[in-house]
Amino acid sequence: MLCCFPPTHAFFLSRSLFFLASLSRSSVRHPDISKGMEPPLSAPHGIEISDITCDSFRVSWDIPPYDLHRITHYFIDLNKKGGQKENKFKHRDVPTKLVAKAVALPMMVRGHWFLSPRTEYTLAVQTAIKRSDGEYTVSGWSETLSFCTGDYAMEQVRQLQVKAEGIAGRMLPFQVFYRNQTSEYFQYVRDKWGCVMLPSLKDQSGSHGSPVSGTLHGVFFSCNTEFNTGHPPNDSPYGRWRLTVPAGHFFHEGTNLYFADFYCMYSAYHYVVLVLSPQGSQGDVFCSKRLPLLDPQDNPFLTRGEKAGYRHAQDLILEVLYTDPVPLGLGQLGEISGHQLMSLSTANAKKDPSCKVCNISGGR
Repeated sequence: MLCCFPPTHAFFLSRSLFFLASLSRSSVRHPDISKGMEPPLSAPHGIEISDITCDSFRVSWDIPPYDLHRITHYFIDLNKKGGQKENKFKHRDVPTKLVAKAVALPMMVRGHWFLSPRTEYTLAVQTAIKRSDGEYTVSGWSETLSFCTGDYAMEQVRQLQVKAEGIAGRMLPFQVFYRNQTSEYFQYVRDKWGCVMLPSLKDQSGSHGSPVSGTLHGVFFSCNTEFNTGHPPNDSPYGRWRLTVPAGHFFHEGTNLYFADFYCMYSAYHYVVLVLSPQGSQGDVFCSKRLPLLDPQDNPFLTRGEKAGYRHAQDLILEVLYTDPVPLGLGQLGEISGHQLMSLSTANAKKDPSCKVCNISGGR
């Protein structure tokens, strides 16, 4: 049976769990090993952490047979790694310390208000016997282990997709994908890459748990158009030079379309990351295991059709990652006349964790 607490308590554990909001020194007593008393509890050893996800993990350790029937509770010291001094119940208000009634191991620890994806934590455990007077007799602490939570699984990415679908808006026609960059970038492509834009590693912008950040290589393109003109905007946050490529070169029957992320950067603008990948390519294999596949003719973000042509969502800024090299000869390169709006750049942008529109329940 799982118990769930509100965000102020920041976690829940499997079965009988409660939050140790206040544990005075008088309520935790190390055993008196004088003659006639039971031997002390053994400090947990052989700690193992397994089944790690973006917001949960399992923990187990070895318990001697003599202790097995005496232990009534587990104490768990869980901290984000990063130089903090470990607390281990030395203070009264310690919201990263967990208490659970003793259950069969391994025990699931889950908390989407407390555990964040792609985050390093330290963990130590202690066993305890709750006495008839309400006090605890405790063992020593185990060794401290470190572990890192995982990326969003398909389940969490689908939650982001549903959130994004709710604000996508009506579809507008477009004809080209375009990439804005500096003149120096395109000169480098000519001189060093033989006039071919090579896929580069996706940066850490967007949701902290996105499975494509820092893992998937691609070339980013935009496709949003101005509502009043039907053409790409003249302004850009990335550079005054633009390569435009006819939509059909990337978005056709030989490519798969995936939903990858949904985020904002402390502003009213919301971004969706989509991936276009040639079928059977390395990028396609990567995405097929981690991202929801979209129907190219029936989705609220980016579509193609014989009569309707190519269309994009009006109320989202789409970032389209194409996972194969792109020759400059596929399109036309020219200078745009607008401003370079650096404040709108999404390079390594951090997602607003307080936004109610684009955050989900799995992880933070």
